[in-house]
Amino acid sequence: MVYSIIIPCYRSSQTIRKVVELTMQELEKLDKKEYEFVLVDDCSPDGGETMAALMGLVRDYPCVRVVELAKNAGQHNAVMAGLNHASGDAFIAMDDDMQTHPSQLKYLLEEFDKGYDIVYGYYPEKKHSRFRNFGSYINSLTVRILLKKPKDLRTSSFWIIRKFVRDYAVDYKSAYTHLQGLFLRTTRNISTVPIQHFEREVGSSNYTLKKLLKLWSNILGFSVVPLQLATLAGFGFAILGLLGALGVVILKIVRPATYIGWPSMMVALCFFSGVNLMFMGIIGEYVGRIFLGMSRNPQFVVRSVHQMEAQERGSAHAQQEGKICAAAVKEDAPCSADKAEQNAQAGEKD
Repeated sequence: MVYSIIIPCYRSSQTIRKVVELTMQELEKLDKKEYEFVLVDDCSPDGGETMAALMGLVRDYPCVRVVELAKNAGQHNAVMAGLNHASGDAFIAMDDDMQTHPSQLKYLLEEFDKGYDIVYGYYPEKKHSRFRNFGSYINSLTVRILLKKPKDLRTSSFWIIRKFVRDYAVDYKSAYTHLQGLFLRTTRNISTVPIQHFEREVGSSNYTLKKLLKLWSNILGFSVVPLQLATLAGFGFAILGLLGALGVVILKIVRPATYIGWPSMMVALCFFSGVNLMFMGIIGEYVGRIFLGMSRNPQFVVRSVHQMEAQERGSAHAQQEGKICAAAVKEDAPCSADKAEQNAQAGEKD
């Protein structure tokens, strides 16, 4: 099985090499020999420092491919760009800031080998700020209501999926990508495993309130529950209006001197006008997204794809094996070349 590791990169020049090399070492320890890295630069505004770090990895490792986006597309769309350019049998998504730590890969892979289509790593204890944790809670609650997510299913940006799930996901072409929505409507053979959440090594989260709200709003493209709620609310307010009108008539008959004033009428008018505008806005959001989907607004725009040339891979592969072997020696573990020689000798004895 070939594993494709997809990492969206945004201002990650100081951490991405460590993430990639530690992941390589971890995969070698787990005896996963066939893998590739698809690193997606989400138009990082750091003067080319992130792209320079990514190009250095391309030069050093034949298994690294870099997808450079022409404009910022957001984390979920950047992951979609990576899925479109990956060629493995299983696909792993990680972050670029060392919070989804490579040492936790073993737990996802152990669960994945049990036959699940999707395995999420979740954090019993998060290292995010209170504001970010609150936003995650609201997002999880909303997804559970709108997308019928199982109550015990806890998710994160650290996951592994099978090839058929990827193939279905990349058929989705709208710019309003929500990966949980795509995965939940593909399969329910999903598992979760608890993993450790590490501190962010450099800088702070790039998610602002505006970006979190924009990501949350993408759920609307995967559910008609808001429209159903609007219908029920409209029906309920109509019944209340009829009962209220009936009550006013009865009160006027019983007490003819009762004053039905202008203020009460204006308050009711403003309230119901606000309700109407709110639900018209929800409907308008759907109509607007249908329009943008028909106009083929892209999820991402690829400027170029960088990968080591075929003739350079042979010599680079030997260098990569040497680096991995050196790391294995430090860990007192045999490297892949030593294992191959041991297996050959064992075959001769047999």
